Amino acid sequence: MTSVSLIDSTAPLTADAIVIATVCTADGVALADGAAGVDAALGGVLLAALRAMDATGKADEAIKIPTLGKSAAPLVVAAGLGVAEPSTLDPESVRRAVGTALRGLESAQRVAVAIGSGTDPELVQAISDGALLGGYRFTRYKPSAKPAALRRVDIAVTEPAHAGAKAAIRRSKIITEAVNNTRDLVNTPANHLNPVTFAAYAREHGEAAGLAVEVLDERALKRGRYGAILAVGGGAATPPRLVRLSYQPARARTSVALVGKGITFDTGGLNLKVANMAEMKSDMAGAAAVIESIIAAARLKLPIAITATVPMAENAVSGSSYRPSDILELRDGRTVEIDNTDAEGRLILADAILRACEDSPDYLIETATLTGGQVVALGNGTSGVMGSEAFRDRVVALGAAAGESLWPMPIPPRLRKALDSPVADLVNVPKDRTASMLIAAAFLSDFVPEGLEWVHMDIAGPAFLHSASGYNAQGGTGVIVRTILASLADLAAS
Repeated sequence: MTSVSLIDSTAPLTADAIVIATVCTADGVALADGAAGVDAALGGVLLAALRAMDATGKADEAIKIPTLGKSAAPLVVAAGLGVAEPSTLDPESVRRAVGTALRGLESAQRVAVAIGSGTDPELVQAISDGALLGGYRFTRYKPSAKPAALRRVDIAVTEPAHAGAKAAIRRSKIITEAVNNTRDLVNTPANHLNPVTFAAYAREHGEAAGLAVEVLDERALKRGRYGAILAVGGGAATPPRLVRLSYQPARARTSVALVGKGITFDTGGLNLKVANMAEMKSDMAGAAAVIESIIAAARLKLPIAITATVPMAENAVSGSSYRPSDILELRDGRTVEIDNTDAEGRLILADAILRACEDSPDYLIETATLTGGQVVALGNGTSGVMGSEAFRDRVVALGAAAGESLWPMPIPPRLRKALDSPVADLVNVPKDRTASMLIAAAFLSDFVPEGLEWVHMDIAGPAFLHSASGYNAQGGTGVIVRTILASLADLAAS
């Protein structure tokens, strides 16, 4: 496990590699704040060396420069921040730059980071985040893979004993562990992660964090009238589950319900998917993010009551699969006509939202890899956020400050009519497939009590990447954990 420490920036830096930052200016590449000491140790030739290597300082650039014995560290890595002034250090740009540098260091056991001057807790946390996220590797099923070499990251600051900076590192370790655990879950294939094993993971890790945990098996789901969860999971060899995790600290200032979609694999059901099915091991990314977020909130000791309601199922194909034209009865007695079995996520979320709202929470935060429409509208880097407008915008702003890209989207009232069914209360998908991300949110909104502040975050694209970028390796990203935790912390403080 990688440790992160604070060291004195005025002392010589000793490490296998030193990470500095560069920026892209009108005059070409420039050294960012914090690199002066490293440059001086190399005789003032660092900028000339970078220009000789055609460095630009653009984002996601990482240039390795051997020090040739002029420094106690054999290697300097110059990580680009993008277009900026040398003294301008945006936390997310720093996070990405450090992550990019760490991803490119396979053999370094000890890395020093010299970015910025002084002791700014926000910058310290960004550096720590970038290092711990950028150093992530998923090698669980690759016995031939070498163990990760990185053991220690030292952050050079002017006051190594600064209490705020030390607290920032503690926060970073808890938050990035939650993100990396989410990545592990998303990257785990469905023959190892199914509703039963996923629920067992939630119980084990939830109880270890001091949470109250309840797991409903198929018999309990039937008694509880969770018709959608049972139907979606009915075609799989492994039965569905509903997990409830509760964190109830003393003197909680408000209460929040978390809900996350936990489809451990999605074939599309009888409306079988025709492309990209291998990625569908990631269809439980919302559930993983919610589970890890409530565990992290408990570890952070946030003064806020949280209950996570997590439906888990595999949408498989068999003689017991639910069918187009089936009518399902949900927990509250409402009925849904099935037009397409590949729109299963909103069905299990409806049952879960109904249960979560029975607790009368003050806020509801729900997330899911829900629609291909999110990818069409916003791509693989930005999550779509819908819900109560004021709360939606608040969550978007908090997520952006935490380093995640989100975009507010509407739920036009006119879309609700498209969900009317001639034979049931609703249809899960209308015949008109346009505005599919917004239609899915409109469907979910039908199950949210009037007046409850809520958000739905569609993370279909950002949850799983095909190529590495910044501090994200290929595969699961752990997206939305930081947004959820930032939102919980903000609600706890308000």
